[in-house]
Amino acid sequence: KLEPDLRAAVIIGSRARTDHPADQWSDLDILVFVADVESYVTDGGWAEQIAPVWLNFVERTPDGAAWERRVLYAGGLDVDFALNPVAWLSAIIANGIPRDMADVMRRGYRILVDKDGLLGQVSRMPLPHTPLLQQPAQDEYLNAVHDFWYHTLWTARHLRRGELWWAKSGCDGRLKALLHQLLEWHTLATRGPAVDTWMRGRFLEEWADPRAVIELRDCFAHYDAQDIARALLATMDTFRWLALQTAAAWQYSYPEAAEQAISRLVLETIAPLTSA
Repeated sequence: KLEPDLRAAVIIGSRARTDHPADQWSDLDILVFVADVESYVTDGGWAEQIAPVWLNFVERTPDGAAWERRVLYAGGLDVDFALNPVAWLSAIIANGIPRDMADVMRRGYRILVDKDGLLGQVSRMPLPHTPLLQQPAQDEYLNAVHDFWYHTLWTARHLRRGELWWAKSGCDGRLKALLHQLLEWHTLATRGPAVDTWMRGRFLEEWADPRAVIELRDCFAHYDAQDIARALLATMDTFRWLALQTAAAWQYSYPEAAEQAISRLVLETIAPLTSA
């Protein structure tokens, strides 16, 4: 009953790419454009009409802007149906292709369904030349650096209190997200915009600084107080030199005095754990 509501669908990701194409572990990513997104979100029966299903659930897209239905079909094929209103295609035709969509299209796509010809129109539109990753302004860079050092002390204090879940979430969640941001910026600052940093850490081992890739081995922690303390210090060390080199390349200021004071306080806070 929902099929007439589906107006367009396009394959993206590894199964449409020539660079880093699909392998035996790849999922299948499909952008689906429908008139009534809510029907596809609340009723997953349409996905089960395709083939036998092991798992079927919905979640927000990484940017939180839309829904996607994740389906694991019998045998292990993982299909990610990203659900979008068909009106979105008309808005793109009227206003131009946004940078994030242009980044996806450059990597490759295959149109599966185009009942109204809207995907065909989008495919003939010029792609914006502005890369998805751009040099941040001084204020944006400093905000990320301040955020990182603030949460090193936050993590250390929760760790010293014995709150391992929160401390590990700080070390391997918040701080790693900011470290990833610096890895991208550092690559942009030192190697230029021609280097593809992909998205959300994809293929990081190929584009990030080799020294940082090696150091990442020590930056993640077990669920153990002493190991979280060790990983926290390793994360701080890696972030520090990445942030300093990035600031030097872009001639940005760096809060060195504050960082040194916070680092000393972190060391004092977790000293009983690092000396054990």
